[in-house]
Amino acid sequence: MSFLVGKIALDVVAGAPNNGKSEDNISWVKQLRAGRDIFPYVSAQAFRRWLRDSLPREEPRSTVHRSGSKAKQQAFTAGRPDLYLDDDLFGYMVAVSKENFQRDTVLATGTLVSVVAQRPTMDYGTMSRDFPADAHPVLHHHELYSAVLAADVLLDLPRAGVFETDGSGLRTAFSADVAREAVENGAQSTTLRGVSAVRLPIEERRRRVALILSTLAMVRGGAKQALHYGDRVPSLVLLAPMKGGVNPFTRVLGADQGRPVLRADVLREELGAWNDEVDGPVLLGWAPGFLGEQREQCATELADLIEDGKVLLGHPRVLLRALAEQIRRGERDAWFEDPSA
Repeated sequence: MSFLVGKIALDVVAGAPNNGKSEDNISWVKQLRAGRDIFPYVSAQAFRRWLRDSLPREEPRSTVHRSGSKAKQQAFTAGRPDLYLDDDLFGYMVAVSKENFQRDTVLATGTLVSVVAQRPTMDYGTMSRDFPADAHPVLHHHELYSAVLAADVLLDLPRAGVFETDGSGLRTAFSADVAREAVENGAQSTTLRGVSAVRLPIEERRRRVALILSTLAMVRGGAKQALHYGDRVPSLVLLAPMKGGVNPFTRVLGADQGRPVLRADVLREELGAWNDEVDGPVLLGWAPGFLGEQREQCATELADLIEDGKVLLGHPRVLLRALAEQIRRGERDAWFEDPSA
């Protein structure tokens, strides 16, 4: 059993990829405040939307249903993780009439917050096309910023393609009728962490996890692309297979004298402290040019771990796609098995 845990970082250059409420013709970027410091951020919901939208076109998406009106509106997906990858990996809640079904996310993503405090810049534009010569232009204002945004991530591999059908204090993933249909279509009855469940064939579970990893290597999306188009593929991806699901890498990326830095000494000490829980090589995907010369410095500081194969340093896209291919070939099937099943 393994969880893939770690961090991802985006390199936003003069962008506004996720915005808050607009007021008085001004668009504000989402931002946290700590005293006088401002930290722009991209919400986990936004990044998950980018991931979902970046899936291959041929991959079916769960249908969305909307009901009610005004303050009593609600929206929910089909709630069929047996049929749709996004319902499986992203989770959902369906509450209609007397039916209540819920699936906790398999892919957990934190808020992508600027590593270093950054004060967004207010920009303005005008609209005057085809106005009379003496007419005043229409002004509109919006914020933008440059920052390195980082978040923790976790992928619970034993739960990928496995759906709870009972439990104490938990909502089931779907109805008994849907569970029977899933079994008729090839799923198996099983137990996961003391809870009855149905499990998709391992080939489909491999495919789904491999696909989300490949998609992480080619994420696109974000707001205001007409004005601030930019790369949204993570410039840094740290992923480690951990037996217990603990993420000890929260503090690997930090700030030093107003600059974001990857602390090789922190990574080394955490790997040593959690050596008994690490279940394979640690992927350190690092785009060339990101954080200046730190990539080369980190390679030097971690040379022994890299030489021993404990840390794999390379381009994020190359490492993610290689891991996805290993999973597709069944080389990491042990990661999908839970000893308590």
